[in-house]
Amino acid sequence: MDLSWFEGKRVFITGHTGFKGVWLSSILQRAGAEVTGYALAPTTPFFDLVNHDQLHSIIGDIRDLDHLSSAFRQFHPEIVFHLAAQPLVLEGYRDPALTYETNVMGTVNLLECVRLADWSIRSVINVTTDKVYCNNEWEWPYREIDTLNGHDPYSNSKSCSELVTSCYRSSLVGSSVPLSTARAGNVIGGGDFADNRIIPDCIRAVASNSVISVRNPSSVRPYQHVLEPLSAYLSLAAATSEDPTLAAAYNVGPRESDFVTTGELASLFCHHWGDGASWVHMDVHNPEEARLLRLDSSLISRVLGWHPLWSISQAVMATVDWTKVWLRGEDVNPVMDRQIDDYFTLSNDSCSA
Repeated sequence: MDLSWFEGKRVFITGHTGFKGVWLSSILQRAGAEVTGYALAPTTPFFDLVNHDQLHSIIGDIRDLDHLSSAFRQFHPEIVFHLAAQPLVLEGYRDPALTYETNVMGTVNLLECVRLADWSIRSVINVTTDKVYCNNEWEWPYREIDTLNGHDPYSNSKSCSELVTSCYRSSLVGSSVPLSTARAGNVIGGGDFADNRIIPDCIRAVASNSVISVRNPSSVRPYQHVLEPLSAYLSLAAATSEDPTLAAAYNVGPRESDFVTTGELASLFCHHWGDGASWVHMDVHNPEEARLLRLDSSLISRVLGWHPLWSISQAVMATVDWTKVWLRGEDVNPVMDRQIDDYFTLSNDSCSA
């Protein structure tokens, strides 16, 4: 992915105050894009830790079509990344109505802005999740042609978001705007402060000199560093801008060798953190979550040439490096800049090899 492609491009990001959104807006600003973000006010410290000198930030709710439409029309974006969502499985159980309103009608509202735009929009990427599939908990990785039907409210709402996008692509927008979806695995990285996520839980524990508690240590997930799917989203936006026939749904996951259990991920964290960090299994009753989930990312590899670059160990190490800088009260921007540069330099070297 040559980030210089985005220089001077007008890019609209929903959910720019969230974990992925902050990283994506940082990458695009470094690339010289004109970035506008639309999202709820940040709920974690991450957004305020990062420089936003070149970012036009609009605080708003994607459920508010009038406000979203006004912001969209004011900016006239060429490229759109839809990241705004209610992103947590357990929160979906607690408030399913809010989850569906945000993840389904939020997608409808964004795509209505796209449909009604009277200027040329070159690419739209709707970021969903690996959990959109009807998970039979089998050993085989899921492919894009497998059945969509997430079981819990969060997963199911994202399945619905996929169907909404497919409908707009085939019936409402057609070939005039390439609409794609990206089904990414579980992401980790510096700046994730969310509740009920394994790496943030690990960080909170070690920061308080406590033993880490792991709810589901045997669950298998496609964990990857946040820069991996972001590079895929960027590659997909650039590719479909140049060739709209490539617009489709794509899985974005780690290499097969990097599918690990949550317990293995916690052990990697403890290894890289040092200082005697350790974890124990916390036996608690929570709503049911899938125990096994794998993704087949061969389609995006074959069509776009994208493939993951960092091993799961490298991903954890990068997360630990960022977090230790933050815990020391130092500026996290240099470490973010270095990680972005290291990743995309490796990406360019890999493509030219």
